[in-house]
Amino acid sequence: MPDSATFKDKMTNAVGKFAGSRFVRAIMQAGYAVIAFSIIGAMFLILEVLPQAFPIPGFASFYASTLGRFTNLFQVAYNSSMGILALIFSGTFTYYYTKIYHDEEHLNLNPLNSLFMFMMAMFLTVPQLIWKNGSVQFVQSLSKTNIIGGGYAVSTSGVTRIGAVGIFTGLVVGWLTVQIYRFTIKHNWSIKMPAAVPAGVANSFSSLIPGFCIAVAVSLINLLLVFAGTDIFKILYIPFSFISNIANTWWGFLIIIFLIHFLWWFGIHGATIMSSFYTPIVLANMAANVKGADYFFAGDPMNAFVIIGGSGATLGMELWMVSRARSIQLKEISKAELVPALFNINEPILFGLPIVYNVQLFVPFVCAPLASGIVGYLAVSSHLVHKIILQQPWPTPIGLGGFIATASWQGAILAFICAIVAFLVWYPFIKHYDRTLLKQEQAQAANQENK
Repeated sequence: MPDSATFKDKMTNAVGKFAGSRFVRAIMQAGYAVIAFSIIGAMFLILEVLPQAFPIPGFASFYASTLGRFTNLFQVAYNSSMGILALIFSGTFTYYYTKIYHDEEHLNLNPLNSLFMFMMAMFLTVPQLIWKNGSVQFVQSLSKTNIIGGGYAVSTSGVTRIGAVGIFTGLVVGWLTVQIYRFTIKHNWSIKMPAAVPAGVANSFSSLIPGFCIAVAVSLINLLLVFAGTDIFKILYIPFSFISNIANTWWGFLIIIFLIHFLWWFGIHGATIMSSFYTPIVLANMAANVKGADYFFAGDPMNAFVIIGGSGATLGMELWMVSRARSIQLKEISKAELVPALFNINEPILFGLPIVYNVQLFVPFVCAPLASGIVGYLAVSSHLVHKIILQQPWPTPIGLGGFIATASWQGAILAFICAIVAFLVWYPFIKHYDRTLLKQEQAQAANQENK
């Protein structure tokens, strides 16, 4: 028992430190910020894919003669949000990463200045350059499959590298920007203006030296990579594509689900920990799906199909407790949890049932979302249900989340099927647990009467 307790404490402390790290907290803030922009893009994308969402006889021709005339305009509106995803996600990360250092280390860091310096540094990495004839030159390509003008790769989605494919590079550039900015400020490498100078002017000059240092550092990195015949996008593609390839396999997806719930069982917010790793992957996959790719792990498949009702896929179990539980403990908890469960919030159950550290409920807590995840994966990967092309807000209720994610009624039905499958895993365990609690309550009541 002491060894077990020591393991729990060590793991909890280690994971807790990681979850509380500045980098992870900034990543999570960036993930939250992207949701609003993805919803805006989703609204216009839905208008573009209406014939797919509603395959009703005659609707396609009606659409073509009405809204279909404006599909290119809808595409432009979509590109204005999802087409600059690397800038939105990584820029937000840079802003909050700087703000965290400002608040916790009490440094004179301006998050807005940091964001602007990141934008400068990011665009230093975007053009494709080569060393040719003794000088640095822009890559030029006018083939149908690879259009590059003045070093900038473009497509109907706009400048390619500031879209989803640039998220990983953007995070690295954002981290580097903040660390150089922080270093220069800590060592007083800044221009200080007299007190009489307006704050706006003083702030602009205070970022002059840090900004110059960032520009020089990124340019030198660019130059070294050009000499090596590559660039930062190509270099970072190797490790991050390896991670993405693992996450995009069925077993990699199931490992992610398992780790989320394994951590939660120890009282650690597993979804927060794991999503800090996979958020850039699912965003990139969602954008790729819109362009014709076929990934399941895109957008927010977890809340759409896997953990309906909250971590552990507890919605069906919650509804059973409300209507069928006999123990007072389960009845009371289920009443408090009913409404939150409809919006994928179930902390009252996790800590009140409890599920955390409860050996009797560990198996269904882990296996129910694994089962719903397998069903969701098979349904989408076999093309019975349309692939995920939109990111719904995570609290979206069952059915509606699946419909938005796939822009299809089949997605809504799949969400209900996944919830039923998860409940079938929960049923024998929660029923046995209810009986156990009922016997304990009856025994306690009998002891009270005897006293």
